[in-house]
Order: sequence, then C-alpha cells, then structure tokens
Amino acid sequence: MAIRRGPIRTNIEGDTARARKRMQKILIVDDDAHIREVLRFALEKAGFDPVEAEDGRQALARFNSERPELVVLDIMMPEMDGTDVCRALRQTSSVPIVFLSSRDEEVERIVGLELGGDDYITKPFSPRELVARVRAVLRRSRADDDLNTKESDQRLKALHHGRLRIDSDQFKAYWQNDEVILTVTEFGILQTLLRHPGKVFSREELMQGAYDFHNIVSDRTIDSHIRRVRSKLNAVGADPIETVHGVGYKLGPC
Repeated sequence: MAIRRGPIRTNIEGDTARARKRMQKILIVDDDAHIREVLRFALEKAGFDPVEAEDGRQALARFNSERPELVVLDIMMPEMDGTDVCRALRQTSSVPIVFLSSRDEEVERIVGLELGGDDYITKPFSPRELVARVRAVLRRSRADDDLNTKESDQRLKALHHGRLRIDSDQFKAYWQNDEVILTVTEFGILQTLLRHPGKVFSREELMQGAYDFHNIVSDRTIDSHIRRVRSKLNAVGADPIETVHGVGYKLGPC
C-alpha cells in the first residue's frame, strides 16, 4: 500500500503555524548576546515567541515590525539606552515593559518605573524568575483574558465613578470623553481605587491590586506610579486621587 505523505506533512505544518500564532511574542533588547541567548531559551521553554534586538535603535525597528506583547529592555546599551527606548515607545504604545539593569540602586529603579516601565529586574537574575515576572505583567495587561468567571468579567468590564470610568475589556481609562493613556501597572492601580471610591488604600493594598509579586516593590515605587497617574489625569483637567497622609491614597469625588 502506498503511503500518502503530502497531506500529513501539510497538516503538521498547519498545526505548527497555528501554535506559533497563539504564542505571545516577547521582544528581548540587550547588547549582551549571551544574555539574549539565555532569555530566548527560557522564554521559548515557557511557551513564548521571543524576538531579539541588540541595541536601542534596532529595538524600535523590531518593535514596529514585530508588534510584541511585552518588551524586556536593558537600560545600559550603546546607540540608544533603555530609558530613551522607553520614552520613544511610550509616545505611541502602552506595551508592558520589564527593565533589566546591572545596577540595583533605588533611584535608577524609580526613574525606570516613572518613565513607564511595569517591572524592574536586576542582573544577575534567575531566568525562571524573569519568566514568572513576564507572566505576571502579561496577566495584568489582560493579554490572556483569563478571568475566573463570566460574572466577574461583567463586573470589571466597565467601572465608573462620576466623570471617571475604565473599560477593562479594552484596557482603557476615560475622564468624561477624554481617554487617559496608562501603562499596565498604572491601569491596575486606578482600577483598584475605582472599585471602592472613597476607601483609603494603603500602599500595600495598592501593590496587591496592581502587582502579582507585590512583595518585590517598595512604597516609593507605588508613590512613583501614583504621581504618573495624577500627572496624566491632570493633563485632562482631573485630580481625583487624594493622599491620606500616613495611610495611603483614595479616590475622591469625580
């Protein structure tokens, strides 16, 4: 009996193409080829589709051509460093950004987060920890749309308080008719405040609402994110977040 190989090969190729299409694309940006190799291996093993760039200018080009779901971004690079890349990306995109740095200074960490980064990892790092952080940030961005129940999906789909509202399905925030562009973490903080207007949230509670790994960030990190959210709301004429000194923050009248 003759063996028909053609259709079988075609089906396998089709299944492979569909599987890759479902894989979330991660852009790795680092001038160290060894680090890129380690990250590529770890992310591929975890089921992601990594693409690479070796400097800042190449990173912007690869971002525009590949449209990744998340960027792992080294800070110290030739041509164009990570902070400049982050600024450029934030002009047009709210893509999640996880910073990599060989320095563990709090000032640098806060600067990175205030520029719009969503997480910060210090070299040397565990590849397993980085993959866990990537998964956590992607969950916060709702890229996998993994809500526990349809009922909770309906409850979180549209939250509003006065002139402030958010649409969790579309990952958008609005003040009246003006859209407020937020990063993943900023969106998580505002959503946490908006679920209970008037409730005073401690910094720890805001960490729990916006971070899956809330124990890795400091109080000053949350303060940095709050400043950015306030600045973006101020730009559209809003100032609803109130500071309760010695305690935390709350959402006031809107």
